[in-house]
Amino acid sequence: MKPCLFFVFAFFSAASLHTESIAQSSNLTLDIQGHRGCRGLIPENTIPAFIEAVKLGVTTLELDVVISQDQQVVVSHDPFLSHVICRTAEGQPIIEEEEKKYNLYQMLYQEIARCDCGSSPHPQFSEQKNFPAYKPLLANVIDTIEQLITAQNLPPVVYNIETKSDPKGDGIFHPAPDKFTDLVLSIIQEKNIEDRIVIQSFDVRTLQQIRKKQPSLTLALLVGNTDSFEKNLDKLGFTPQIYSPHFQLVDQDLIGLAEKKGLSIIPWTVNEPEDIQRMVNLKVDGIISDYPDRVIEIVSQ
Repeated sequence: MKPCLFFVFAFFSAASLHTESIAQSSNLTLDIQGHRGCRGLIPENTIPAFIEAVKLGVTTLELDVVISQDQQVVVSHDPFLSHVICRTAEGQPIIEEEEKKYNLYQMLYQEIARCDCGSSPHPQFSEQKNFPAYKPLLANVIDTIEQLITAQNLPPVVYNIETKSDPKGDGIFHPAPDKFTDLVLSIIQEKNIEDRIVIQSFDVRTLQQIRKKQPSLTLALLVGNTDSFEKNLDKLGFTPQIYSPHFQLVDQDLIGLAEKKGLSIIPWTVNEPEDIQRMVNLKVDGIISDYPDRVIEIVSQ
């Protein structure tokens, strides 16, 4: 049994989910995305974080994936064990200078699952509840959430899956885009939820591969640079359904450009109430937040 599995089952069974969530009862049209589940409240990219996000009423679960040595699609933001949130399989703390030695692409998933990435208090999130938690497989996350939705008669959620890759990491921290995308697509097809999937990435190569292999999937270009809207689209080589910039890059001009192209604007990662309100005022199409509860509260008002 994986570490924390008992806790996950207990969390699942004890979660008091209302048939009608806050978001449902308010008839919200904004796509409220729980960043890494709900990182501000529950350890990131863990099954309890995704359960809590659904419980709060998100419309989309945002998560990250990497690849293990045995070709498993693992839900993790970093392709290594972060010194901030993880401990080794032996329970030892990780020194920052050595964290990249714990390369998930060089580890079997069985070993990865023994590493606690939930007990350490996160210095940026004082509200976060901490407890032993492991990095799950993408397949396990989808199975758990789909069972939860069915059991509680909840509306389906979208899975916004970010592929964590860049050219410098090919063959070191992850496979090349062709293989990476094949592994991710195989899980999506196995679960038969293509109509509720978004693939997002900063790495245009990933999006180009997905478009070639499965053009019906919704794609989102993540943007953290100050290049123009047009230049970023030129680098991608086609127009995706979603343009997803850092929230500080969003203004009325960008909204107008996106509207002309028929693109949705979904900024990341919007946590402070005043920033959330500004995004709502700009009429963005969605908000990615570590605190989806804050977004729901503000838009519900």
